[in-house]
Amino acid sequence: MKKIVILGAGTAGTMMANHLSHELDKAEWSINIIDERKEHHYQPGYLFLPFDMYEPSDIIKSIEEFIPKAANFINEPIEEVMAEKNQVQLKNGSVITYDLLIIATGAKIAPEETEGMKGKEWYHSIFDFYTFEGALNLRNKLRDWPGGKLVVHITEMPIKCPVAPLEFTFLADSYFKHKDMRDKVDITYVTPMSGAFTKPKATEALEHLLVEKNIAIVGDFAIESIDNEKKVMRDYGGKEIPFDLLVTVPTNKGDELMERSSLGDELNFVPTNKATLQSKAFPNIFVIGDASNIPASKAGSVAHFEAEILTENILHYIKGEPLKEEFDGHANCFIETGGGKALLIDFNYTHEPVEGTFPFPGLGPLRLLKESRMNHMGKLAFRWIYWNVLLKGTHIPFVSANMQEAGKHFN
Repeated sequence: MKKIVILGAGTAGTMMANHLSHELDKAEWSINIIDERKEHHYQPGYLFLPFDMYEPSDIIKSIEEFIPKAANFINEPIEEVMAEKNQVQLKNGSVITYDLLIIATGAKIAPEETEGMKGKEWYHSIFDFYTFEGALNLRNKLRDWPGGKLVVHITEMPIKCPVAPLEFTFLADSYFKHKDMRDKVDITYVTPMSGAFTKPKATEALEHLLVEKNIAIVGDFAIESIDNEKKVMRDYGGKEIPFDLLVTVPTNKGDELMERSSLGDELNFVPTNKATLQSKAFPNIFVIGDASNIPASKAGSVAHFEAEILTENILHYIKGEPLKEEFDGHANCFIETGGGKALLIDFNYTHEPVEGTFPFPGLGPLRLLKESRMNHMGKLAFRWIYWNVLLKGTHIPFVSANMQEAGKHFN
């Protein structure tokens, strides 16, 4: 019997286990999925936790609930991938061999990479919301915070869900309005980019919303350090930004396992063919989701589209057939803008977000790059879709893995 090993039982790894369990002959292939965690977190839910929109029970379930019966879940930490030997060594000393390896180890925040970020003010006046612990501590802080200078900050790109810091900023504006204290809060959005987002048309729309909501924007801010005593951020050019409450997105890195295994780049992301999702170093290793270095958004929708294409490519690989260069970087993201509204963007490697309709050309019902309550409902509905459709490897009707150009207004 041949063996497939999947590293990571998060969004991408769980989807691949389900896809492959449907496609592979169980008499010929075994599937092992390895993760040290017992809980599966709906990471998009971290955004809503600080504002008391979700409870912890809304975003945490058991990992084993979503692992297919045909797969074997190994609940152990991993020490090293020995790619030359086709082996995975666990921290308990066990060695798992594989014929084909799928890396789905995701990305993590690394606040220690910035001087002073994880100092004495960490989880006192400096918070992240990219972890459950950070989002929960921030919720407790916001409940009693009297107001002052709120700074929402991105350290550097790439990050998981590039639109999440903007969403947090818009939801904070809405949250303080609801608490009738918006006049007591000065909100500043600080980014290392020149604009609010990575794509020009989306940047224009999003910056318009920031201005409309009286949110200041500071671009091209390359952070050097944080002074915990003075509560000031400094960049390499000497610019200083004071804060009373700093909500930061620290440097994002791939899993340390990739460094130990000599499989990652300087940020521990795995060099990957952006069209086939095959490792550039080892033909029997494939990479999916946030773990890769491909120039696509690190978001759940991207992992979903990747999973459909990667499943086909793994079947081609097993049969000795050429891989299809089909993944186009497709990303589909709802952007909460506060007040019960949201934007929707749909883009890929070559096409930036533009206006139009989705998923049906000319019909919608969702509008692209325009605020609407329908888009907000779509964002909230995604949690149900995530738990009941996406994780189980079920195709979402009318949404193709590749971006469709029809219904979009390209200039």
